[in-house]
Amino acid sequence: MRGTYTRRNFLAMGGGLSLAGLLSACGSPVVTSLTGGQPATADVIFWHLFGGGDGENMGTMVGATEKATGHSVEATLLSWGNPYYTKLALAASSQRPPDVAISHLSRLPTLAQAGLLTPYDETGLAALGVTKDKFTPAAWEKATVDGATYAIPLDTHPFVLYYNKTLAQKAGLLDSTGDNLVDISGQEQFLDALTEMKKVTGKYGATMSNTADPSTAWRWFMTVYGGLTDTPIVSDSGTKVTIDDDAMQETFAFLQKITVGQKLSAANATGAVAQAQFSTGQAGFLFDGVWNITLYQGIKNPDGSDFAFNMVPFPALLGSKPVAYADSHSLVIPKASGRSAEREGYAEQFIQGLLGQSLTWSKGGHVPAWLPVQQSAEFQAELPQKNYIEAARNAVYDPTGWYTGAGSDFQNTVGGIIIAALSGQSDPKGATGQMRSALNRLAKTNAPVS
Repeated sequence: MRGTYTRRNFLAMGGGLSLAGLLSACGSPVVTSLTGGQPATADVIFWHLFGGGDGENMGTMVGATEKATGHSVEATLLSWGNPYYTKLALAASSQRPPDVAISHLSRLPTLAQAGLLTPYDETGLAALGVTKDKFTPAAWEKATVDGATYAIPLDTHPFVLYYNKTLAQKAGLLDSTGDNLVDISGQEQFLDALTEMKKVTGKYGATMSNTADPSTAWRWFMTVYGGLTDTPIVSDSGTKVTIDDDAMQETFAFLQKITVGQKLSAANATGAVAQAQFSTGQAGFLFDGVWNITLYQGIKNPDGSDFAFNMVPFPALLGSKPVAYADSHSLVIPKASGRSAEREGYAEQFIQGLLGQSLTWSKGGHVPAWLPVQQSAEFQAELPQKNYIEAARNAVYDPTGWYTGAGSDFQNTVGGIIIAALSGQSDPKGATGQMRSALNRLAKTNAPVS
């Protein structure tokens, strides 16, 4: 059953979650869905996977939406990654899902093709003003599978370029405003900028988490590779490998120039090391996702001054156009034949309400997908968030396949190959061959069946 999904075979793909393991969490929404029914403990049952600062922001948004709609909401935090998507699939397959759930858009195709989600056209969201023209186009396009839209994008969270403004000024990399980078597009200018930063820091021009962090390595790779070719690395629902070998070898060669070639960035750095290198001035640039914005806000320099940094989209590097690897959180309504029309309406109003609270969501670095907020004066005053809106418009997502998406084994597999290349363990041709071999194994593996 390659390239197609059913409710039954989807359950087998989620990482081996057992029924016994689920039943150990007594009283959870998943348990009740498996044992006879989910109690109507609130007007809207909402599942999400946000902890930390994002979880606090989501809690604020849920509370504001409850107050605005007058409908109670039971928000349940579940484990991030494969466990979350497995539980969501189990609940939907048993016809006792939450009323609204979060889904990464990179995970959406599998959920949609398994028949687990309510299509947008079967909801009343359009009557509430939630329409295609009010969303970032790239996110809405990714929310559409086989011609039908299945999710309402909440945000785009791209991979971007952080820079230390104080060091950039000393390196001569800021324009007359003292805030914005000069043009550093193109391979040579970008490498020159990192070189000038290295001269100022005395250690590195840039840093990133590239040890035991395959997802970050994959994001950086796709930001570069995606600017060279529009051809996805896999197609036909992940069953066909479509690598552009020349573009991939060129990408690996460029990445290696930065690490083992010109030693402008450490070839091996954990997330903690990369954070320390950037925040203490050992590296002037940081390659990272926007969700780490809060790690650097409020940091003080040794002299007591604020740590001054900015975040912008990556410029065009090897190709003629800038792109940014990204994913998006979205809101979905899992199918449930027993859900009443009244309850369906509550779910739709809840989605509308959360979109209206997107300014709060942007505090975590996310770019609101809801244009009424993204284009508002309030968001335009958010710094540095407003500076990388373009990255959301130039977003490149994971290719479609049952094995791809946020937190997937696919990212671990290809990310591991990229990490090895960054440290010089393989040359560009060898790394490309390893990538093709790994993808061929995934492409030839049938979607699991139960």
